[in-house]
Amino acid sequence: MCSSSLRGIVLAVLLVVASGVEARELRVCADPNNLPFSNEAGEGFENKIVDLVAEELGAKIRYTWWAQRRGFLRNTLRAGICDLVPGLPANLEGVRTTAPYYRSTYVFVTRADGPEITSFNDPILRRVKVGVHLIGDDGSNTPPAHALARRGIVENVRGYMIYGDYREPNPPERILQSLATGEIDVVVVWGPLGGYFAGREKVPLKVTPVRPAFDGPQLPMVFDISMAVRKEDEQLRQEVDAALARRRADVDMILAQYGLPRSDRASRHTEVTR
Repeated sequence: MCSSSLRGIVLAVLLVVASGVEARELRVCADPNNLPFSNEAGEGFENKIVDLVAEELGAKIRYTWWAQRRGFLRNTLRAGICDLVPGLPANLEGVRTTAPYYRSTYVFVTRADGPEITSFNDPILRRVKVGVHLIGDDGSNTPPAHALARRGIVENVRGYMIYGDYREPNPPERILQSLATGEIDVVVVWGPLGGYFAGREKVPLKVTPVRPAFDGPQLPMVFDISMAVRKEDEQLRQEVDAALARRRADVDMILAQYGLPRSDRASRHTEVTR
């Protein structure tokens, strides 16, 4: 064999080896200041679950950080600057979603010595100070805000912008802080927020799933949560789906560590202490 042929074989082998050790890149878009879901320090439960997916895919994560507000998907996933977004409602239009990896519900949160509330139909909601998260001033608000308004429960409701002051850490936490200090008597928030931040307050708080779970056909309080890719990325969706399935036990453990109320499992009234 001539030396030039030998050099060619050696070069080919080296190229194969090099390509084999080159890490795959998993491009993820997430909010840099949105605990308990995600933050730039990687402390959110979505960060931890994405770590599991990347490990299964043999990939290195590259985050693009973008505030998860209106236009988030348009400016990130659909713009092609990332390939995966965690923590979106299953079957969301315009994207392709994985099988859900958890289902949660909106919850009532009260102080341990506060009123027992389990339903939007409870008469006590007309007498106590109620806190809800608001999204905007154009009617695009959270399901609990609409459920209360449908019942004429308005005058005693205090709205807290879910985005809050983005210069401060954990903007959605303010509503739970107001509950703990007694400014309001009950809050109605998305379960992962309620379960996580209730455990951070200095006073014991109770977290109870709202009822009804579906306040009419157009107002669900329970949502399946998935990861999303672009519609044309079916192969990646299948890979992520399989990774989540293989790490199901680890995903469940992470969700439990963050205090998520689960509707895909037996739910019960919970008291949370610091």
